[in-house]
Amino acid sequence: MIRGIVPDPVARQPWQVILPLLALVTFGATVLYSAAGGSLRPWALTHFLRFFVFLAMAIMISRVKRSTFKQLSYPIYGIIVVLLVLVELIGGIGGGSQRWLNLGFMTLQPSELMKPVIVLVLARFYDDLPPSMTASWRALIPAAALLAIPAGLVIIQPDLGTGLAITIGATVVVFLAGVPLWWFISAGGALMVIAPLAFFTVLHEYQRQRVFVFLDPEKDPLGTGYHILQSTIAIGSGGFFGKGFGNGSQSHLDYLPEAHTDFVFATMSEEWGMVGGLFVIGTFAWVLAWALRVARAAPDRFSQLLAAGMAFTIFFYVCINLMMVMGLAPVVGIPLPFMSHGGSSMMTNMICIGTIMAVQNWSRTGARSIA
Repeated sequence: MIRGIVPDPVARQPWQVILPLLALVTFGATVLYSAAGGSLRPWALTHFLRFFVFLAMAIMISRVKRSTFKQLSYPIYGIIVVLLVLVELIGGIGGGSQRWLNLGFMTLQPSELMKPVIVLVLARFYDDLPPSMTASWRALIPAAALLAIPAGLVIIQPDLGTGLAITIGATVVVFLAGVPLWWFISAGGALMVIAPLAFFTVLHEYQRQRVFVFLDPEKDPLGTGYHILQSTIAIGSGGFFGKGFGNGSQSHLDYLPEAHTDFVFATMSEEWGMVGGLFVIGTFAWVLAWALRVARAAPDRFSQLLAAGMAFTIFFYVCINLMMVMGLAPVVGIPLPFMSHGGSSMMTNMICIGTIMAVQNWSRTGARSIA
């Protein structure tokens, strides 16, 4: 009956994920409106408009055939690596990091694009790899090289948070591809040995301070511990129902840093309380459950790895941001998807959503779109 009323191109869109995302973005725009003192500018309006622009992009991605994804995987990977090299050579510097390329009409952060691209290229690699080689070194060494190049270029920007996000997405694909578990256990053991050495030799001073602050934020409450303390105060002061829309003192009085980006969840929690927090977490759980259902129902190995990798890339964003603002993880500068203000984050997550939507279409249409 609905299809007889609504045009078919509209009815066949995956509204089971578009509507929850719209709810998150609308709620995020409401929080940004309040954080700006009751103004649509400079954050709320652009946040809302960006979503619809990138939603259109996601819908276009969802119509791309599986064969096209596979054909473009290595060329796109190569282009992003070249862009990362250009960032090192001519990139713009902001906040002590060299992460952006000025293209004239826009400012591009290539490291954000590498998050979905590393999932794409590794899904292609393991789809091409014969199953008999999955337990051999040929399943790990080339994949490690595909990861090491972009992750290394991102970490030296320095951008440890994005480098970690790229690594997590790649690791998920490698694990789901069926690489032996003992390799991961061995890598974890090696990491436990290397991590303390890297902490004092590789990390920058401000990155080491983030870890120290995470362990004891009250040691420097007006300095390096300020972000975490103000965030936890904002979340705790909201109580169950919050202080009410527009009544958040932490953000309105500028006690809460980055209230519209990295710490938007704290801004929301102060005004909307635990009820608002449960709504946000529940909506993310719905979206991620949809993504995992698509991955399980995918018609082939490439599609399964692709959808699952994209799902866990979004999950990493959500998990680390929420842990960060609650003082359960060091501050690494990862925004909350669909709620934080920021074009690069919105673009990356909508690319992931569009790719999962494409896999869903491949499952529905079968061989016609896979060929």
